[in-house]
Amino acid sequence: MTSSLLFLLFQSSDAPQVPSALGAGLGIGFMVFWLVLMLVIVASFWKVFVKAGQPGWAALIPIYNAFVLLKIAGKPAWWIILLCIPIVNLVVFIALAERFGKGAGFGVGLGLLGIIFFPILGFGDSQYR
Repeated sequence: MTSSLLFLLFQSSDAPQVPSALGAGLGIGFMVFWLVLMLVIVASFWKVFVKAGQPGWAALIPIYNAFVLLKIAGKPAWWIILLCIPIVNLVVFIALAERFGKGAGFGVGLGLLGIIFFPILGFGDSQYR
């Protein structure tokens, strides 16, 4: 049994390395796609923060941006705990949407599909109230 495992471990492959090149290409393509996606999200947060009169650079700092988001939504800082609870965090996103003159449905969209709704909020014509 041990000798057959060693045989499988030490056998050489003369096959071309096309699958590994394909995997590397897919990995690099996915990484580029992911970076572009993250840039769009950060730019959207930046624009939302600037529209609300907050510093745009706050979108770059991980936990601080949640506090700024709560400030924009008009919620106290301790609500950051509620941001960590699924479904309950939708209350914060609904309040954020209402501050920009959008409805509760848009707020649910911010919470569930933020990758689509934050660019709409940031780059759209909605104004902070």
